[in-house]
Amino acid sequence: MTVEEFNKTVDLHADNLYRFILKNIKDSEKARDIVQDTYEKMWLKVSEVESTNAKSYMFTTAYRTMIDKIRRDKKQGDMTDANLNSLSSNRQYSDLKEILNEALNKLPEIQRSVILLRDYEGYNYAEIGEITNLSESQVKVYIFRARGFLKNYIGAMENVI
Repeated sequence: MTVEEFNKTVDLHADNLYRFILKNIKDSEKARDIVQDTYEKMWLKVSEVESTNAKSYMFTTAYRTMIDKIRRDKKQGDMTDANLNSLSSNRQYSDLKEILNEALNKLPEIQRSVILLRDYEGYNYAEIGEITNLSESQVKVYIFRARGFLKNYIGAMENVI
């Protein structure tokens, strides 16, 4: 697709795409963001998308982007729904980082390494296996054991705070 065809497609279908997304999520700001993300994704693939398939590509991409946004928002929650009194504490603040570091230091070296790679650095099991020269199942076992130890060591969060 050429730049002219891209611009023509955007001009022809922008309003319909926006209305489609707006009807589904009922938030004009999020709908604009999703439409903008759709245009960006289409622009990045402009050389791969045929002009005859551009409309369906835009609507498919917008729909998938909308679903991703809904899932992300569901995980994050909304502060307006939170009961702020339940989020506050009247107790003295304790250094949770210090307690967690102390608990991590009590772990065997291999368990500490895999738990840090997984939970702090965000590596998946296969990547951790490559880094530590362990099989994926060994990595899972070490992470399970480390999390169990940490849970028992730290105990209930109410006792720590």
